[in-house]
Amino acid sequence: MIEIKNLYKRYHNHHGSDWVLKDINLTIPTGVSVGLIGRNGAGKSTLLRLIAGMDTPERGEVIRHSRVSWPVGLAGGMQNNMTGRQNVKFVARTQGCGPEEVKRVIAFVQDFAEIGEAFNEPVRTYSSGMRSRLSFGLSLAFDFDVYISDEATAVGDRAFKAKAQNLFKSKVGQSSLIIVSHSEGILKELCQVGVYIKDGQALWFDNINEAIESYHNDVDKK
Repeated sequence: MIEIKNLYKRYHNHHGSDWVLKDINLTIPTGVSVGLIGRNGAGKSTLLRLIAGMDTPERGEVIRHSRVSWPVGLAGGMQNNMTGRQNVKFVARTQGCGPEEVKRVIAFVQDFAEIGEAFNEPVRTYSSGMRSRLSFGLSLAFDFDVYISDEATAVGDRAFKAKAQNLFKSKVGQSSLIIVSHSEGILKELCQVGVYIKDGQALWFDNINEAIESYHNDVDKK
């Protein structure tokens, strides 16, 4: 379970400091997969980062009663001068893996990423697509209670996207997902409930289809 209590977030810049999120109160039950919906800039990715613990709220708190992943596919934490293999090994160790588990994680990521010999080359030589493939595999190599995803399944060619989506599907039932995606098909397939981010507020819908319909109604009015 994840509890979000009285959460406010804003970013200070020369344009001012309007609230991105205002007084968010949500309880995400264990085993429930959630799709975050809203227009571009509504605060969906901001809320994801707060849930993952990668950002801090201005006010309020996020209480995690579950083991929550970092955003799936996030490549920002990679050390450029280390090889893909070294990066994976380092992350596995920071997750508390023993020697045999480290080997399993390395083998899983190497097989999933499909980047060939580049796995043993410095990450600074990678294309953005190769970095994303490596990061995606690494994110899903561990057993989290909740996986966070911000458009992760948009990575790669058609075959790799299908592979990524299948891996996500395999996690449903074992773990829950909190997802931002512009693909409504993916949201409907992977999520049971929806949270519509609108004017800084988070509106909870017990059915993902109802959340999408509410969003469409607002778009049509405008």
